[in-house]
Amino acid sequence: MKIFTWILTIIAVGLVIYNATKLDFDALLTGESKIAMITIVAALCAIILLQILRISKKIETLSKNRK
Repeated sequence: MKIFTWILTIIAVGLVIYNATKLDFDALLTGESKIAMITIVAALCAIILLQILRISKKIETLSKNRK
């Protein structure tokens, strides 16, 4: 599970970087820039959720080891 979350995090970071190159800073909310902005936000949400999953799994293993 740990490797899977790392792979998904790397893919999400790659998507953020790729879509950052597609942004047109003169018109952020029109055309292709709008799609890039939405994808960047979605990828950042995925990264946050994966970090929460990783931390919760770490807490779960620590609580099992304590008992």
